Amino acid sequence: MRRRVLLAAPLIAAPLLLPAVPASAQPAGVVLEEFLVPSGAGIQLYLRNKRQEGATAARADRVVLCVHNGTFPASTSFDLPAGGVSWMDYMAGRGFDVWCLDLRNYGRSTREAAMAQPPAGAPLTRGQDALADIAAAAAFIREKRGVPKLVHLGWGWGAGLMARFATENASLVDRLVLYAPEWLRQGAAPASTAATASTAGTNGAGAAPPLPSYRSLTRAEVRARWVEGVPDNRRAALFPAGWYEHWADTTFAADPEGARQVPSVLRVPNGPLADAAAFWDAGRSFYESARITVPTLVTLGEWDREAPPAQALALFQSMTAAPAKRLSLLGEGTHGIMLERNRGALFQAVQVFLEEALTT
Repeated sequence: MRRRVLLAAPLIAAPLLLPAVPASAQPAGVVLEEFLVPSGAGIQLYLRNKRQEGATAARADRVVLCVHNGTFPASTSFDLPAGGVSWMDYMAGRGFDVWCLDLRNYGRSTREAAMAQPPAGAPLTRGQDALADIAAAAAFIREKRGVPKLVHLGWGWGAGLMARFATENASLVDRLVLYAPEWLRQGAAPASTAATASTAGTNGAGAAPPLPSYRSLTRAEVRARWVEGVPDNRRAALFPAGWYEHWADTTFAADPEGARQVPSVLRVPNGPLADAAAFWDAGRSFYESARITVPTLVTLGEWDREAPPAQALALFQSMTAAPAKRLSLLGEGTHGIMLERNRGALFQAVQVFLEEALTT
């Protein structure tokens, strides 16, 4: 079953025109709906929802909002039906009302005019813009479902955004899931930041120039970065046959302008990299972990180069005000474990936390 829902016409800048998804892509009994939600002047955010058909009244602890990392949209990550089932399908099958959000300049949400020009100017989609998008999406979901708060789940850069939102809006967050979260760097900056600076060249004084509005990534670059940190003898087994190609096809197709280039590219706003340089690489935190006052799970894969285990442990230990907290380290997985062979370990770890009767 598949449904499409648009907001009232006065709130929509343009109709939602998306390629059809075969009904077979949805597991039996799971309803899919899509929405465009306004967030500031000219910005329309793409929200996707999955839940069980005939679900009863919503509960705050069963409504989940998922936000992506700084590179890939949520709609092609949290809802990629690898092996026939996506993470959203998995949660919906357990009775949860699951939403994913593409932030501005990602996926099916509005791309600002600068994304259609050669990369120049200030980096797009900085943290404050993304927080405004999360606030708009969360408010829409709370009103639509009639609940006072939601479960907030973020991946990578998105985990940092969700943590910041929780410190500023604790009454609106039921539980917090930080999947591969950013935290204060221990040692050198990750290769993704360093590589961006080096490929941009220098300004003659040995320093990298300011980041432009966005960058373009090829499939080869994405694949090479993904497997960094994975032992050579385990790389071939990281994905079941066809999974990575399916994800890449879906993700790159979500950027039609980039897909027309030869070779095809994925255009990615540089705001997250600018945030990393301004905060994490400079020894400053984007959010105050000691101000997280809701039950929180920190989870990641052992081969994560963006959020290595030692960094995640430091974050976990710094969350001194969380009434209940969990740390889950998952074997043989990278920053993108939710799309890899061992994604079931992530799904189960998060689900146990979401369904656990916590004493707070």
